[in-house]
Amino acid sequence: PYYVDMNQNLFLQASLHSSDQNLTVFVDTCVASPNSSDFRTLVYELTKSGCASDPSYALFPSPRSDVARFGFNAFSFVNRFPSVFLRCELAVCRYHDYSSRCYQGCVSRFKRNADS
Repeated sequence: PYYVDMNQNLFLQASLHSSDQNLTVFVDTCVASPNSSDFRTLVYELTKSGCASDPSYALFPSPRSDVARFGFNAFSFVNRFPSVFLRCELAVCRYHDYSSRCYQGCVSRFKRNADS
């Protein structure tokens, strides 16, 4: 476990370990839960489809393409839950493949009207 104070800035880093130097990594979706084995019942979205859902969530510059850096302010699920667990989905893409998910950034999905 990693112990932090409420509203403390948390900085995280995801690193891709591969012999292929031509890959890049992108943080697509991160959710938090008070239960390490249940990320459906009670969850809090930090980012979804590359779009920040939490106002404190931010991406940070990275020294290499195979490292993604991000952060947010620490929070809790009311007082009865002592822990917060994270689950993040990352995309791995070819470096400089600008049509890949890694280079699209925030993807807002709007519902279309089925009338026409």
